[in-house]
Amino acid sequence: MRIAILSDTGSWKNTPIARWTEDLAHAGHQVACLHEAEQIPAGDVLFILGFCQIVPQDMLKRNRNNIVVHESALPKGRGWSPMTWQVLEGATEIPLTLFEAAAKVDAGKIYLQGRVSLAGDELLPELRAKVAAEMIRLCREFVASYPEILKHGVDQEGEATYYPKRNPEHSRLDPKRSIEEQFDLLRVADNRAYPALLAIRGATYVVKIERQPE
Repeated sequence: MRIAILSDTGSWKNTPIARWTEDLAHAGHQVACLHEAEQIPAGDVLFILGFCQIVPQDMLKRNRNNIVVHESALPKGRGWSPMTWQVLEGATEIPLTLFEAAAKVDAGKIYLQGRVSLAGDELLPELRAKVAAEMIRLCREFVASYPEILKHGVDQEGEATYYPKRNPEHSRLDPKRSIEEQFDLLRVADNRAYPALLAIRGATYVVKIERQPE
């Protein structure tokens, strides 16, 4: 198969994508990894993983199928940062949906679904590792079942819900609330790109969290 994988340059999904790319190449597939939609080659399947821009329809037409993996049980949880929002809601598991890209964002036909169980103590790197592993598992299953799997796609059903794009204010701690009450906010904070913020006594502080080595 001719497979392309599109992701953002700085996506946290790039490391597992790179490992999967090697496996695809060893299996005899022609694989291209790219970070710009304009670079999409003609082929069989384009996987759009960790890419935060809308791919124009004329570029999607370059491949027979265009596959996205989203961290929610679509049509619930369309939009931005679904894993983070669900952890903040107290979720004990994160569902994933592998589906066909469509003109309307996160609205295409569903081929596969999976889920990741959470213990409740994972920090962001651990959350990402669990989600990435399930994402790659779904992608592997899709490739292994292609094109037969296309016959089993189902339309999304039910009322759609949407998550907004996160900004630094969403990572702000409340000094009047306990650490226990805000632990989930600390769990999903990105120490490098989007650390937790704390405004107290006239100043704003960056609060970072790491697991103590055993």
